Amino acid sequence: MDFYGHVIDGEEVASLGGARFDTVDPFTREAWAQVALGGKDDADRAVAAARRAFDEGPWPQMGFAERGRILHRLADLIEEHAEELALADTRDMGKPLTQSKGNDVPRAAHNFRFFADHARLSTGEVLPMDSGHHTYTRFEAAGVVAAIAPWNFPLMLETWKVAPALAWGNTVVLKPAEDTPASATVLARLALDAGMPAGVLNVLHGYGPDSAGQALTEHPDVDRITFTGESGTGRTIARAASAHLVPVSLELGGKGANVVFADADLNNAVDWSIRAIFTNAGQVCLAGSRIYVQRPVYDEFLSRFADAADAMVIGDPQDPDTQIGPLASQEHYLKVRGYVESIESEGGKLRTGGLGDGWTVRPTVAVDMPPNARHCREEIFGPLVVVTPFDTEAEAVAMMNDSPYGLNAMLFTENLHRAHRVSAALKAGTVWVNCFFVRDLRAPFGGVGDSGIGREGGNFSREFFTEPKAVVMQISPVDADRSRTLS
Repeated sequence: MDFYGHVIDGEEVASLGGARFDTVDPFTREAWAQVALGGKDDADRAVAAARRAFDEGPWPQMGFAERGRILHRLADLIEEHAEELALADTRDMGKPLTQSKGNDVPRAAHNFRFFADHARLSTGEVLPMDSGHHTYTRFEAAGVVAAIAPWNFPLMLETWKVAPALAWGNTVVLKPAEDTPASATVLARLALDAGMPAGVLNVLHGYGPDSAGQALTEHPDVDRITFTGESGTGRTIARAASAHLVPVSLELGGKGANVVFADADLNNAVDWSIRAIFTNAGQVCLAGSRIYVQRPVYDEFLSRFADAADAMVIGDPQDPDTQIGPLASQEHYLKVRGYVESIESEGGKLRTGGLGDGWTVRPTVAVDMPPNARHCREEIFGPLVVVTPFDTEAEAVAMMNDSPYGLNAMLFTENLHRAHRVSAALKAGTVWVNCFFVRDLRAPFGGVGDSGIGREGGNFSREFFTEPKAVVMQISPVDADRSRTLS
């Protein structure tokens, strides 16, 4: 059986106590590899390695161009090892291999290239002052970053956190989700091959509470914590970070709303809506799990949407024809199964879908759900969507905003005025108009309410992963009292 160790201070190592755990293929439901199981002592040595590499090593002192060359080389190696990385994620969490290799790996490589270039090309501010002084800004690396990644897009979301942190000169301890550990170890191996100094990128495996994750978030030598995952876990991390006043960036859960107006291009709306809820078996924080359709086109949209859902291919994630694989773990399957089995008891009707073989759930469409049903309020994180009719624009906006979450929303309309009007009215970090999951890495990414704290991407990542500094210089002889008066 394959073994994936921690990567600490430039070496792949076992846990200090020798503990291991199995990682399970959710399609076969059998263990396919073993992984080092870390605890507090392992977290301590990972943070110590990162601290030493930051305080004493060359990485923070390197110029942007030199760091960028290493990060670009790492991106090249990610593409060269696409099959290995994609297969690791597919075997760990059941994602179709076509998606792992065709989407996640290229985007992981792009993350490193983008942030390497963005850091090198970023500019500060120059602020001339009337008092004979001159102010400018600097953005200096924050220090040791704890990056905690989720299990639904393991490699891609690991690199979303690691790439900007490294590009700005920080060192990192990456803790992948315990369900999806393999690609993180492979990534760290490739980083060393790319020429990254020892201790700059460390990988720590283990669980959360009373394990490696808790030790990492409570560590006094950590300077930043970036986390993507469930909202309750985010609250726990925020409490831990507050003890040392460590800034946090939390991208948490979602209950994405998707509104289809009567003037929408229905072919386009159906196509994107299918992708928005059923990609990755619905295990997407951005999933459009609430669809509101204007009544004149409700029946036609629902018919087309249900037919498209029925046509999706469920099966072996390594089969190139598969569009829907199993859910990522038995625990998660049982959670989603509970929502599927309770549709009717909660007052709704099953239009299509239901349970499949093993840990699979068929693309499931529920209708006639009351607005206070759990299916309309809670993040299911599976291939289950509720479709509801509406009449007016104001009603649609009110329904979409009626959620504790505010990560993202979608709207489909050919009316330009409505597109701008509704986008402005929605409480969401991202609004997609006539599309879904199209990203510009310069744009802010994050949510409001229970969907998190802060934003990452472009200059927003720079603000989080650095300590902005103002430098004020006297450039002309000025009397001190006059200088204070004019400042």
